[in-house]
Amino acid sequence: MLATLILDFDGVVVESLPLKTAAFKKIFSFAPSEHLDAIIAFHLENGGMSRYDKFRHIYANILHEDLSPEQEERLANEYVGLIFDAMLTVPYVAGAEDLLRDCSRRLPLYIVSATPEGEMQEIARRRDLTGFFVRIYGSPKTKAECIREILAETGAAPEEALFVGDAPNDWQAAYETGVRFVARIPPGDPNRFIGRPGVEGIVENLHELREYLRENICSSRSRTP
Repeated sequence: MLATLILDFDGVVVESLPLKTAAFKKIFSFAPSEHLDAIIAFHLENGGMSRYDKFRHIYANILHEDLSPEQEERLANEYVGLIFDAMLTVPYVAGAEDLLRDCSRRLPLYIVSATPEGEMQEIARRRDLTGFFVRIYGSPKTKAECIREILAETGAAPEEALFVGDAPNDWQAAYETGVRFVARIPPGDPNRFIGRPGVEGIVENLHELREYLRENICSSRSRTP
């Protein structure tokens, strides 16, 4: 029986990954092309990672330069300036609005995002999404820390909670906490979950997720448990 549904935001609720990838290209446009390619590859492979952790990794392991706190904050401010307004209107993943409406009537929903928590909550507020969720989590807490808080708050056993994410970092958080995991992979994107244990399903959109959850009380067509 499913008791709690936890959703990543970028790439699961909204189609924001192209926007954020373009912003990464812009803020690191000063880098040589071979470094920029590696930066974007790292960004795409680590969609569930905090932007600050990405900046630190990029400087330490790709650019091989020191990153001062002031530089880090300038990067973060430039990044937010490029994406924030667009995040208020970027399209939903197909089926997201139906799933949120149906599932929020039947069990507690949570957002667990790598976006800074205050920013994530403001985006949700301005998109009129807060009513669907018990709580909206973001960084600097790790996703695993957020999931553990949710389990403690709801009293749900790990096997009664499902996390839906689109990045290996999301899978890692589910694996560390023992919760169930379903991956969202958009059409045409590579499957980054091959060989990772515990991926119980893969969906292209949230219409498919809603069908997947039909036996777990998330659809109006579900059976009474």
